Amino acid sequence: MTPPAHSRHDSATTFWWAPGAMVLRLMLVAVVAVGLAGSVSAWLVTRASGQEALRRIVGQQNDEVEVLARLLASKIEQSQKLLGTVATGITPAMLDSPSSLEWLLQQGLPAARFFDSIQVARPDGELSMNLRHGRVEKADNLDPAERDYLRRTLADGKPLVSEPIAGHTSEARVMFTMPLHREDGGVLGVVAGAIRLQSQGLLPPSMALPARDDSRLIVFTRDGTILAHSEPTRIMGQVRDEPGLAQVFTAWQRRAQPVVNGAVTQVLPAHIVSMAGMPLPQWLVARVSDSQAQLAPVRGAQHDAWWAAAAALLLIALAATLGMAWLAQPLAQLRHRAPQLLQADPDPLGPWPRAPGEVDALVEVFRGLERQRAQQQARQLALGTQFQAILDNAPVGIVITRSGRLEVLSRQACHMLGYSAEALQGRPARMLYASDADYADMGRRVRDEFASHRAFDGDVCFMRKDGGPVWARVQGRSLGGGDVEAGTVWILEDMTAAREALRQQGWAALHDPLTLLANRAAFEQRLQQMLAQQAARVHEGADCGVVLFLDLDHFTVVNDVAGHDAGDDVLRHVARMIDVQVRQVGWAARLGGDEFAVVLPGCTLARGQAVAEQLRAALQAWEPSYQGRSFTLGASIGLVVLDARLSTVAEVLHAADMACYAAKRAGRNQVVVHSAEPFASANGVL
Repeated sequence: MTPPAHSRHDSATTFWWAPGAMVLRLMLVAVVAVGLAGSVSAWLVTRASGQEALRRIVGQQNDEVEVLARLLASKIEQSQKLLGTVATGITPAMLDSPSSLEWLLQQGLPAARFFDSIQVARPDGELSMNLRHGRVEKADNLDPAERDYLRRTLADGKPLVSEPIAGHTSEARVMFTMPLHREDGGVLGVVAGAIRLQSQGLLPPSMALPARDDSRLIVFTRDGTILAHSEPTRIMGQVRDEPGLAQVFTAWQRRAQPVVNGAVTQVLPAHIVSMAGMPLPQWLVARVSDSQAQLAPVRGAQHDAWWAAAAALLLIALAATLGMAWLAQPLAQLRHRAPQLLQADPDPLGPWPRAPGEVDALVEVFRGLERQRAQQQARQLALGTQFQAILDNAPVGIVITRSGRLEVLSRQACHMLGYSAEALQGRPARMLYASDADYADMGRRVRDEFASHRAFDGDVCFMRKDGGPVWARVQGRSLGGGDVEAGTVWILEDMTAAREALRQQGWAALHDPLTLLANRAAFEQRLQQMLAQQAARVHEGADCGVVLFLDLDHFTVVNDVAGHDAGDDVLRHVARMIDVQVRQVGWAARLGGDEFAVVLPGCTLARGQAVAEQLRAALQAWEPSYQGRSFTLGASIGLVVLDARLSTVAEVLHAADMACYAAKRAGRNQVVVHSAEPFASANGVL
């Protein structure tokens, strides 16, 4: 093949050092790869640094609320211990002596001055002492909530820490109770002490300092009442109104989890929320931080790092591109030199480029390709000559079509159709039919046959070049696994003379109109003639042939499921299969229904068994398909050897029918040989 005339000019004027399209694409890939690798690495580092910063913030905030929860818990515990000290100093006699109690609580026990108010109650719930800010008050001035906690302690005999008791925020207080026990363990009274929430002994205002716009410290009860807050106005408010904390608190309440020691932190889209519990007072401490503000310094550093990484990546990509361009110079020379392989004249551009590695290997490949091209051209010429010789000498017509066009035709096919090979090759197959209707009808037949049998086998009428009809027995096989459009090979056998015989008088009376095989009358007539002609040989002890009796297995299933049209199609196809198998050694007939007979004149028993087994295997392997369903057929075959014992057609048919019946009884789809003894199969077993 010679390249276009301008190719050589282009090769001479193209810069030899200019990289080709592949090298340019490789450079682009390298630049993109460097960019992607750098971007992914920078993203991973940025993500890792952000996660590490967030982890540190979470850890620090988690530790902070846990330490604060422990501190507050220790204050509660210390308050209880002080109240226990007060309870230890109260004797049973003092419960009935208010003056003794007053002196003990005001002067005798310094621990009592830790509480803002102290109450002492007898077992019946009546107050013995109500001391508030160092002054004795009437029992009626006791808050109902405080009285309720006193009664609960008397009933349960256990110390309590109350929920916040408040009217006004500044008066909010927590009450501690401690039962007074007799020597026998019974409860003889209760002592209670109250401390204001906003006091140094419990929750001083300085606890939430220093105040920050991006973070809030909150202490609240189990039911969500705020006890301490960075904003004093929020004290005694509800946690459900706190941004960020409300979502975490609601989820915690929904799970109905108990207040336990330890801290947990949740990272929300806009907040970082840490919570720690204090089991004894059933309080919780929370730190709510603005995640965006907390991570702002880290993101600023990440932004600067991104710009520095982008500049570094740009320099690396530029250096990689220049390096690849320099390394690709020998390959560019090879690309510039390679088109000379297609030229027959001497090389005008000098020798092949040399470079260790891939370029030298490619040069050797190009030189080898030059030698192989010449060898392949010689082989293709020889194969083409052999293939054409096969086509020219084939006794039948051979045609290969693809996508409705004639690609290859043998000499016999061209002679049959009256055309030259040049007149048909590449032309539409439609030109071989008399009309569009005939061509469309043939297309439907081919599609139906391929759908049902994966092949085509039938008689087709073509139109010769001179306009006359030519009948051919056509067998088609797909070159693409059943796809007709992928290519089909057709074998054509001229049947014009045989079709002409169809129109002669008497033919219809001796042939089956569905399968075109000999009918029962013709079978009996020909068989009787053969028996009479060979009577002398039979009397001499020589076999004069074999008769096969075939009965299809499961044929009624096709009729019942797919209909009688499908059944007729099966009978036609079976008749063609039998005719193809035996036409060189005998002849076949349809006796009626799904029963067929085959006569093999001069055939031995062994040869007859082989032919019968071939027929049985071919029918078993064929799986027709109708209405989207595949069917499996078979054949029970009775074999009869024509000898001196069988002199009439009736005797032959009876013996063959009995052998076929034995095959049915033995399980179907097998060959049984008739003998004078009880029926035996081909291998001697019923």
